[in-house]
Amino acid sequence: MTVPTRSTPASPTPNRCRGQTLTRFTTIEAGQAGKILSRSVAQEVPIAIEINGFGYAVLMATPIDLDDLLHGFLLTERLASTRIDILSSDIHALDAGIIIRVNVTANVAGRLSDRVRHRATDSSCGLCGIENLQQAVRELPKVTARSLAPDQALFDALASLPAHQPLNRLTGAVHAAALCDPSGNIRLVREDVGRHNAFDKLIGAMSRAGLDWDGGFALLSSRCSYELVEKAVLSTCPMLVTISAPTSLAIARARDAGLALRVLARPDSILAPLA
Repeated sequence: MTVPTRSTPASPTPNRCRGQTLTRFTTIEAGQAGKILSRSVAQEVPIAIEINGFGYAVLMATPIDLDDLLHGFLLTERLASTRIDILSSDIHALDAGIIIRVNVTANVAGRLSDRVRHRATDSSCGLCGIENLQQAVRELPKVTARSLAPDQALFDALASLPAHQPLNRLTGAVHAAALCDPSGNIRLVREDVGRHNAFDKLIGAMSRAGLDWDGGFALLSSRCSYELVEKAVLSTCPMLVTISAPTSLAIARARDAGLALRVLARPDSILAPLA
């Protein structure tokens, strides 16, 4: 089955009821007989991304908002610079998973060739490990934008986030990434079983719809890993707020790039790493 995906930009209010299946369970209760019940389970499927005919990556993701995922992934992988670099894409649903085939400009194709050469290094070469490490932690651009959100806006956004997570309400198993304005109003949300995928979907949806951070911030329902910091920086996000704790590398990368971090966001307190 082929689903063309070259139509209009992402809608801020897509159908959020997809991405789950109804599954039967038996309850196990202390001292009582079990019962049979049904509940929604988040879908997680392999999604292969082919760029100009080359198999580039396989992601384990929730199969919704896949155009957003593709655009955000190519942007945060530093392959595409803008949505204009992505010429067309098609989604192919197979028994084993989903293939997204994308055609890109010559600029992206050139970057792809460079990336493939780094992947194809000979493991017997003593320099290859050094090159791979350098590729893993590449220099980030400096964040020049600044968030205009006061502290209260972070608490307001945090309090309203559950209302924007319909798939998580059904399944309890997916992350959310939200675009918040300076007042703490949530403008756009994307969900996925993977925290990286959710953020890529949000970044991709913003790019496709021509949205910017506009002095706001990103709110993620996950821990703060260095990959999420990099995605925030590469999307020119001025402030990244996460519900769970950061890693040491995430703090260091954010500090070097000038990204404002707010972590362990709770209804009564939020931590801001010291410079």
